[in-house]
Amino acid sequence: MALVLILGLSLVATSGVLVLRSFALARTERRRTLDQIAVYGFKSAAPAVAEDSADLRSAFGELATATGEKALARFDGLRANERGLREMLTSAGMYNTSVAAFVGSRILCALLGPTLLLLLSLTGGLDVRLLLACGLLTLMGWYLPYVRMQRRARLRLEQIDREVPELVDLLVTTVEGGVGFAAGLQLASRSIEGPLGQELRLALREQSLGLTPEQALRNLALRVDSPATRAFTQSLVQGESLGVSIGTILRDLAIDMRKRRRQSAEERAQKTPTKILFPLVALILPAMFVVTLGPVMMETFAFLSSS
Repeated sequence: MALVLILGLSLVATSGVLVLRSFALARTERRRTLDQIAVYGFKSAAPAVAEDSADLRSAFGELATATGEKALARFDGLRANERGLREMLTSAGMYNTSVAAFVGSRILCALLGPTLLLLLSLTGGLDVRLLLACGLLTLMGWYLPYVRMQRRARLRLEQIDREVPELVDLLVTTVEGGVGFAAGLQLASRSIEGPLGQELRLALREQSLGLTPEQALRNLALRVDSPATRAFTQSLVQGESLGVSIGTILRDLAIDMRKRRRQSAEERAQKTPTKILFPLVALILPAMFVVTLGPVMMETFAFLSSS
């Protein structure tokens, strides 16, 4: 009974998170549309938005930050992994999230299991299944934020890899049209949305703060550790140091990017038979066996039981 209660509460909490996420996505899309309209000079009074959710989020962030700072100060293992967590947060695009806040959020999520165990122990007795379920919730609360951040970083890097060839083609068009490389990069950062546009705008901001273009490109390669980005930044830095024409570099880089995209597509196509093997064996073949052999087995059992 307690296990069913825990599963029910988990499903209710999951459904509530999904509903809140749907409202947040709709609000984000509406804000983006209003920002695009405001670019053309049409502005209106902003609607009144309830600040309860923002206050709750800020309170949770402060609590997570304080908890994470205490954990980092006390445990050497967490402090040793601080640099890796910072790099992963940067790869995921979470620049405003500190390592202490992330570690604190993991600790608070892991405390949900013991808290639920304490509440259930006050209402009834404890058994082995309840302890196992609470231990499972504790492990999930500790590891799920880390897994989610890893997945977000991986998807972000993959998206940037897909968008880099379009960036190179756009830069080739602008440079060959007589526009300077710096101006072409600014035009590309304005027209490209998503993670790649965000990283380009950050690199241009670093240049405006005093860094050289080579240093800004090297920082871009450090923040976005993907093959396409490394090839893009290394080609530009080496070409600039050797004095090669930027148009020639971009043209050769565009050809190389097309080859990389073709090879990546061929690699994914070759992996398709292996990936489809598991759902075929686990889902499709058992259903076919039930449909084809089920009536025969039932008649056989009926015949044997009657005889």
